[in-house]
Amino acid sequence: MTSSTQHTDPDRPWLSILVPVYNVEPYLQECLESVLQQTERLPGVEVLALEDGSTDGSPALLQRLAARWPGRITPMQHAHNQGLSAARNTMLDAARGDYVWFLDSDDKLLPGSIAALQEIVTAHAPDVVLCDFQVWRDKPRLKHRLRGEMHRRSFAGPANRLLRDRCAVLADMLMPGELHAWSKISRRALWGDGLRFPVGRYFEDMATMPLMLLRASSYYYANQPWVAYRQRASSILATPNLHKALDQAAALQAFRAEWAGSPCAGDARVQLALAHQSARNYIGAMRYIDAMDDASADKRDAIARITAHFKASSPWTPEALCKAYAARGWWLRQHKLQRWLRAGGVA
Repeated sequence: MTSSTQHTDPDRPWLSILVPVYNVEPYLQECLESVLQQTERLPGVEVLALEDGSTDGSPALLQRLAARWPGRITPMQHAHNQGLSAARNTMLDAARGDYVWFLDSDDKLLPGSIAALQEIVTAHAPDVVLCDFQVWRDKPRLKHRLRGEMHRRSFAGPANRLLRDRCAVLADMLMPGELHAWSKISRRALWGDGLRFPVGRYFEDMATMPLMLLRASSYYYANQPWVAYRQRASSILATPNLHKALDQAAALQAFRAEWAGSPCAGDARVQLALAHQSARNYIGAMRYIDAMDDASADKRDAIARITAHFKASSPWTPEALCKAYAARGWWLRQHKLQRWLRAGGVA
């Protein structure tokens, strides 16, 4: 490995894998096994698993698994449930690896993923490594394969080489909209100066990962699925509510504010990608609001707030984005946005 990642001292791991644990008893063992089976012959990987006040058998199971693999899992605990963001933040504070990889405890790492990451770190030492994923269903069907769920791209840019054009990377990361934390392995140093996940908010990945990438200088995209993302009926997107809708609409505001002071602020590629993702967030939030009682004052207030979040997140006005869609022949995107702008009283 390069000097920045070569450690023979077991107290100085090159990689920290951070696993938050909350009411995942049916999935936790498979998740941790998917990691530990790969690290048996790969030294220098620490696994932190934080139990966040579960009400099922997850705490006892985590202790049994830590005893089964002594010294290979570091179990941690919150005295009471504080949420996914707080769990990740606590583990970030405790992590010692040069790189950090967030893994949700109902998902798993696919075989060979850590070795592939190590090869990239050894050869290129990028600030951030991006990977693809597959959707993991209990009962996959042919239609899921036809939709490409066995290999979902998380990035629209070039693969398998070191990238240093920050503006291009930001644009190619925002356009697909795959902003989850677990497909982006990053140097722990990028999380200095107080960058953390927002506690008490949904869509915390979307609010945080673009900010982290904005701090990086070098990137590497491995166009291989390294993570199996479990599709659950209780996921954030499958169980909408007003709080989630408002958080989704506002998720990119902090990034826009930070980006506006960066050298990429004048880059048309990032402007389009950020405006487009802001519009996707707006449409996603409006779909939930549309189902509310038409006479509800809460609905009118929610529409106003969601619209304000859209305008605060996007560098372009809704009208300018619609024109950009039309200029590129993206008629369906233009039609969809115009439809929801009309529903919100914007156009």
